[in-house]
Amino acid sequence: MGYRMGNVYFKDRKEAGERLAAILADTYRYEDCAVVALSDGGVLVGEPIAESLHSILTMVLTEDITLPGDNLVIGSASQNDIFSYNNQLASSEVDEYVAEFHSYIEQERRVAHENINRLIGDGGAFDRDLLIDRNIILVSDGLFSGSIIGAAMDFLKPVRIKKLVVALPIASVPVVDYVHIHADEVHILDVKEEFMGIDHYYEDNTVPSHEEIVKKLNEIIMKWR
Repeated sequence: MGYRMGNVYFKDRKEAGERLAAILADTYRYEDCAVVALSDGGVLVGEPIAESLHSILTMVLTEDITLPGDNLVIGSASQNDIFSYNNQLASSEVDEYVAEFHSYIEQERRVAHENINRLIGDGGAFDRDLLIDRNIILVSDGLFSGSIIGAAMDFLKPVRIKKLVVALPIASVPVVDYVHIHADEVHILDVKEEFMGIDHYYEDNTVPSHEEIVKKLNEIIMKWR
């Protein structure tokens, strides 16, 4: 487990990925790995890692469900109609919010799954079979909440893998606490007690559109098949 607390900033997401790749290369360059991004920005972080490790690069599509009014993330939807409640909320809090916002949450879940299924289409970037018997390296450009990574882990549960590694440029303390319990190995370049938002830590915040990212991943996957 490797992480530190400090004031780390990056030129762009590629640089963050290169720093993580330098840490992972000695152990995983000759191993059977798959780099799995958790966001569009995570794909940009994951590209240098996948290139360094000569591994496949793909992404788990997720969408946060945010309650109206207070911007609280109640949970995240991911592929295969999987929905995971925010693991940073106590079960009693989840029950209370679900009782109050049941209809709203169900509606937003349906919309999120429709959006995810539309993006997946007939492409090959989201086939869980490609991950079987590999070391899975989950990457993002930064995580404040454990909701998305929890949804990704739920998506991966049916897959037989060798090891689950989490590699992040930036994360909040609650995220570190969560992945420390659920991952086999953790590499985080900077842990923030006060998380300012992901874009704050990058000088260049240029990220292609979601559709462009998905198209790029499908092209990468087709080369690996």
